[in-house]
Amino acid sequence: MEPILRTSDTSDWITIILLSSLFLPVLAKSLFHGRFLSFIILPFNNKYIFMYNKKEKLFNWFHIFFTLFQIINFSLFIFLAADVFIVTNDDAFPFLYPILLMGITAFIVLKIVLQLGNGLIFGSSKIITELIFKKLSYLNYTGFIMFLANLLLAYPNKGSKLVVFVAIFLILLINVIGWITLLRNHQKFIANYFFYFILYLCALEISPIIIIGSYLQN
Repeated sequence: MEPILRTSDTSDWITIILLSSLFLPVLAKSLFHGRFLSFIILPFNNKYIFMYNKKEKLFNWFHIFFTLFQIINFSLFIFLAADVFIVTNDDAFPFLYPILLMGITAFIVLKIVLQLGNGLIFGSSKIITELIFKKLSYLNYTGFIMFLANLLLAYPNKGSKLVVFVAIFLILLINVIGWITLLRNHQKFIANYFFYFILYLCALEISPIIIIGSYLQN
């Protein structure tokens, strides 16, 4: 009998990550049922933003649960998308995901800290906090898209470029809806700090997309 070489299977730890991340929105729904119902229709109705923008804002458990859900699935989505476009070593699989997770977490935390710091410098902490809450709410919503894409890429549609492209399109679409809403509701503030806004847009919004796109291509 000849020995058979078997490559390491990543399904087990991906399953654990997906199930663990799913616990967060389930917990958020059970603890904040009314808020969850408003959040689930966010791209189609601004009720969630108008109801919860003025109270608790960034530092509340509902927002934290969905931010963690989004970060976990965002990291996994990049990992699985990279596996579609890049030939990788299976042995490196378990070690790449934690690096992506820590990197994305550090980036989002640093981004929020810089934004809050700029709010203090320009004396506009209140409006900056509102802007962060709105943008992060739409980004957190895309966690659902990433979760579904991760399920497809991990099991029935492994290596599917179509799933990756459709997921990226929906993620961008939802965030564009958020940006349009933000620009429409804060035209005066953006006009007053237009130069700062352009710098922020290039440094913290556009450049990460370019970096991730370059990573997937190369």
